[in-house]
Amino acid sequence: MPPAAAAAFLSPAVAVSSRALPLRRARHLAVRAVASPPASKAKPAPPPSKTGKWEWKFEDKPINIYYEEHEQGTSENVKNILMIPTISDVSTVEEWRVVAKDIVGRKGELGYRATIVDWPGLGYSDRPSLNYNADVMESFLVQLMNSPNSPVANADDELVIVGGGHAATIAVRAAGKGLIRPSAVAAVAPTWAGPLPIVFGRGSDMETRYGLLRGTLRAPAIGWMMYNVLVSNEKSIQSQYKSHVYANPENVTPDIIESRYELTKRKGARYVPAAFLTGLLDPVQSREEFVQLFAKLDGDVPVLIVSTLNAPKRSKAEMEALKGAKGVTKFVEVPGALLPQEEYPLAVAEELYSFLQESFAAR
Repeated sequence: MPPAAAAAFLSPAVAVSSRALPLRRARHLAVRAVASPPASKAKPAPPPSKTGKWEWKFEDKPINIYYEEHEQGTSENVKNILMIPTISDVSTVEEWRVVAKDIVGRKGELGYRATIVDWPGLGYSDRPSLNYNADVMESFLVQLMNSPNSPVANADDELVIVGGGHAATIAVRAAGKGLIRPSAVAAVAPTWAGPLPIVFGRGSDMETRYGLLRGTLRAPAIGWMMYNVLVSNEKSIQSQYKSHVYANPENVTPDIIESRYELTKRKGARYVPAAFLTGLLDPVQSREEFVQLFAKLDGDVPVLIVSTLNAPKRSKAEMEALKGAKGVTKFVEVPGALLPQEEYPLAVAEELYSFLQESFAAR
């Protein structure tokens, strides 16, 4: 959502980011900075090995969840990876495709199978008018990992979770509660605070205004009108990508903008963005709480943090807060801003593959 328009609804002089403003200390700390190339060199990913819909039931309502699988089947020993997209206005499995194909295509004693799943209300999944919040998204992830008929049901408690932005933080929170048992977690450009709360705070007066904005966006007629002005137009999406989603504006192609614009036109597209913008999808309320999420995994789950060289100032500060944090096994930097897995997928894939090999190959 463009900053000026959303901010004007609340206060006259603040600009807000639309993709969330992210994440603090490591038992084994490894920091490696990678020079940011001028343009993305990755080729488009080949089509997935398989696509499908999984039926998630929430409050007795069936919701079709889109997923796709990437594998090559050249190794006897295969590790399963669940990739979940960054939560945003234009979240989609597409952001992980090149990374998935790169990792599963590598040859070695240990092979990999990647399953990418769209969140409910986003991407190519159904978008019903639920009261979306962090608990709803957490519940979805828990059922996805624990249901006997889900696309990742045969992972045998050896599933690696790779997520971007809020998605990574929601997964860490669920793991810390013992609701899911990943064998490792990789958090790429992790975030914890929605665009408006990180700027305006969470005072009672602001919460009232967030509720008004959220209710307006969800309304049948005026909601679509406001959503079209704030989110669902190509100029707005291009502005977001060039200003803070990508590090290099030259990497923002017409094809990317067209693809993301089409996502905003899907039925029910405005419900999750209304919750995300106003902080309902925030898994924690402060940096201190955020850091504690990772501390709960210390000694139990290997955790990789992938920070970025050119993240927006507030997002960068939160990512840096995790450098050396308890529970963080490895901390690295790659080129990019808030969506490095899409803008610089090969750099992200290299770091993920290295982490996976270090964590599991010796076994």
